Amino acid sequence: MKIVVLKERSSEESRVAAVPETVKKLTGAGHTLIVEPGAGLVAGFPDAAYEEAGAQIFDKELGNADLVMGVRRPPAEVLSQVKEGAGVIGLLEPHSINDSLGDFNARKLMALSMEYTPRITRAQSMDALSSQSNLAGYRAVIEGAALYGRAMPMMMTAAGTVAPAKVFVMGAGVAGLQAIATARRLGAIVTATDVRPAAKEQVASLGGKFIAVEDEEFKAAETAGGYAKQMSEEYQKKQAELTASHIAKQDIVITTALIPGRPAPTLISEEMVANMKPGAVIVDMAVAMGGNCPLSKPDEVVNVNGVKVAGFSNLPARLAADSSSLLAKNLVSFLPLITGENGEFAPKFDDEIVAAMTLTRDGETVHATLKEG
Repeated sequence: MKIVVLKERSSEESRVAAVPETVKKLTGAGHTLIVEPGAGLVAGFPDAAYEEAGAQIFDKELGNADLVMGVRRPPAEVLSQVKEGAGVIGLLEPHSINDSLGDFNARKLMALSMEYTPRITRAQSMDALSSQSNLAGYRAVIEGAALYGRAMPMMMTAAGTVAPAKVFVMGAGVAGLQAIATARRLGAIVTATDVRPAAKEQVASLGGKFIAVEDEEFKAAETAGGYAKQMSEEYQKKQAELTASHIAKQDIVITTALIPGRPAPTLISEEMVANMKPGAVIVDMAVAMGGNCPLSKPDEVVNVNGVKVAGFSNLPARLAADSSSLLAKNLVSFLPLITGENGEFAPKFDDEIVAAMTLTRDGETVHATLKEG
């Protein structure tokens, strides 16, 4: 098939959906790769590297593409150039896609959202949310350490001892676990909390101490897909009381709590921030969905009486080369599910992974969550 790799239209997005390594694999499998000029430049992949890997550099091939690969959802002006019946795949932000569904359906495009990759064993290599969250968790600690302005590990010197930083990670999913591991590697004392019972053992295995209200609601707080459930107001109040005094003693707090399709839950109140010591740092990884702290602002560092509240809306883009490489490999792993015997674009509609990821097809919105909403 003919695959076009988009240059991202947003100035805030530095990732790219294919890298020279994956281009080589795809061209070796018989596909034709067209990369828009400068698509990978910000991520450190010049056009020459793509050409050397077997791609063509051209910006007028959207109308001939069987499959369009992008990182984020393409804007309407891009979708209008794609030929009818083609596929469009990427991180399409399905929970905010309603206004764009008409653009996909007008061209009868098959919209494939990487966010809806099911969490089953067979799909692990295709799970872009996990690959990107892993890097985001790492980067959150690096950003927090830079803002903190003190050493992370304990240091014993002739001039005296430097105490280790205390890091508290709220949410122990993929991003949170990587944040715990990174903070531990940097020498910090790490504590963590999560509403999912399985997280307790995972936190301990990484050297962190687990903190949570372990009642009956806590024991049932995980969906079959491995995501955290929305907790009751009563539980959230109890958890807030438990963590409030703990947060006041912390140097760096990293929040990672997200509920798919819903605003991010508030984990750190303004009162909690007021009780933190000057010089402390909060890194709000959920700021793009409203934030786990009401004081955080997208892509800003807000100083609240000496406490720095940082909101980074796209942490993977701060590691553009690695995040692009992992995303590109996720896409390569998925490609066989939409490729026919002769290399043509032929989605296996009855495959559970393809079905779970398909938002639109043949001019209709087909995903259950979108049809409902």
